[in-house]
Amino acid sequence: MPDGSAPATLLLVGNAGPDLWRVFTTSPEFDDGHSDALDRWSQRVLTSIAEAIGAAAYFPFGGPPHLPFQQWAKRSEPLHPSPLGLLIHPRFGLWHAYRGALALGHAVDLPPCPPLPSPCESCRGRPCLTACPVGAFTGAGYDVGRCRAYARGPEGEGCRSGGCRARLACPFGQDAAYGSEQMAFHMRAFLEAAQ
Repeated sequence: MPDGSAPATLLLVGNAGPDLWRVFTTSPEFDDGHSDALDRWSQRVLTSIAEAIGAAAYFPFGGPPHLPFQQWAKRSEPLHPSPLGLLIHPRFGLWHAYRGALALGHAVDLPPCPPLPSPCESCRGRPCLTACPVGAFTGAGYDVGRCRAYARGPEGEGCRSGGCRARLACPFGQDAAYGSEQMAFHMRAFLEAAQ
């Protein structure tokens, strides 16, 4: 909160599917040549909204320390851990993200979100675990180094231009999947983050 008090209501702000991408690509941040374009755009837009309504804006980037966005998300929606380590949504699958949160000093009466089972419980064969060309995803976790090394190399062009094959293999929420331009943008950000 602007005055340092604890928020009474925390509203998570994010996207499901490609709609946010269409808006972001028309922003000045999108092609200004500076790093972290999506984070800077999110911060500009949400900070402006927060100032207009007397709220505080919080973001999942900019740490450490990092705010517990995944914990907040699991309390607000029927999200579940997927075998890839990403939270999966019963309707949107792996195609959702949180760009920030607005902390309000007053309580907002929000309808409860009904609990729904994880889509992974009914998934046959878990194709997400076998689609990665270098086996970066296993039941034991995600080998980030192996993924990055492959994606940076010449053989990783398909991952760089078309997105993570493991994520694409998930059968849930395919109607909300990001387009190839958006997936390539996120993959570039993922690869640049470790340089």
